Amino acid sequence: MTQSAAVIADKRRIAGTPRPRWDPWLLGCVAALVGLGLVMVYSASVSSAERTFDNGFYYFARQLGSVVVGSILMYLVMHTPLRLWERTGPYLLLLGLMLLVLVLVPGIGVNVNGSSRWIRLGIVNLQPSELIKLFLVVYVAGYFVRKQEELQNFTHGIAIIGLVLMAAGILLLQEPDLGAVVVITTTVLGMLFLAGVRLWHFGVMTLTGAGVVALLTVLAPYRLQRVVAFLDPWADPFNTGFQLVQALIAFGRGEWVGVGLGASVQKLYYLPAAHTDFLFAVTAEELGLLGVLSVMMLFAVLVARGFTISRRAQDAGLLYAARLAQGIALLLGVQAAISMGVNMGVLPTKGLTLPFMSYGGSSMLVNLMSMGLLLLIERETRKDAWGVH
Repeated sequence: MTQSAAVIADKRRIAGTPRPRWDPWLLGCVAALVGLGLVMVYSASVSSAERTFDNGFYYFARQLGSVVVGSILMYLVMHTPLRLWERTGPYLLLLGLMLLVLVLVPGIGVNVNGSSRWIRLGIVNLQPSELIKLFLVVYVAGYFVRKQEELQNFTHGIAIIGLVLMAAGILLLQEPDLGAVVVITTTVLGMLFLAGVRLWHFGVMTLTGAGVVALLTVLAPYRLQRVVAFLDPWADPFNTGFQLVQALIAFGRGEWVGVGLGASVQKLYYLPAAHTDFLFAVTAEELGLLGVLSVMMLFAVLVARGFTISRRAQDAGLLYAARLAQGIALLLGVQAAISMGVNMGVLPTKGLTLPFMSYGGSSMLVNLMSMGLLLLIERETRKDAWGVH
């Protein structure tokens, strides 16, 4: 520590305002989102849980269990060396791809509504598509460090990332889960841009990704139907446009301060997947514009903090930490933006949960592990607990 930094640190000690052990902004945002999510999951699912399981706390209890297990995993991640994640990135990617293969094996993968996205592990289900999101970010961040010079070469650098994305994408589309493909592709493209690749290389990757998504949409009738319904949901409000219409009604009923916690009508019989994909719409109805803006602000602070940590890590010469922080911030920001956009009718319907809030065990575990990594990066980036930025 320099002399001036030591003087400032001493003043901080004397003033009795030591720097917190872990970043309070990140912990505060995550705690607020998780806490609000638990309340809204119970509110959105209590009627459905009573009808289906004769237990209004069914979904809430399972979500609370996921929060507890996820918090333990976050704590463990926060206390692991960051270099361990850098070294194991390729193995984690391989594990993620193997799980994506296993989920497609009859007898192992659980098929729900025509989609094979889960592996049954006793009383819980594991969703490999959630794990592969984080594992890909961990791998790509390490790849950018190992191949820093080759990133300027399309064939020996960027094309390899394209092949990895293609392998994961093909497996995800077999489930099918185009939403996860969009999230992963957008996140990795953002990481490529921030890594400083050549603009024309980035343009080629972006146009290729957009073209593939457009082609997959056109070739699958049900996906094309979703796009058509998104463009004009009121043309068929009781069939193809039903989900979006009901979500928009929920937003409209919420007005400024909402109809009151637990007083949503849309969650009862009208809004499908009220405690999962459309939890944000129920939040809008019960808490109004105030609740919507609060959730948006929490995600904005979380993502902004992630990029701030990334910049500080890069300034400190910790390139892997910087790339990983960028990837985690992008991953959470992209998924949150898409989920909220779908609920508000800004984007076509996709089966994506709202991070930290929507019901889903695998999603909660992976998101809390991601935050553990971000907290770990912030901690290791400091010169010491009393140092200055």
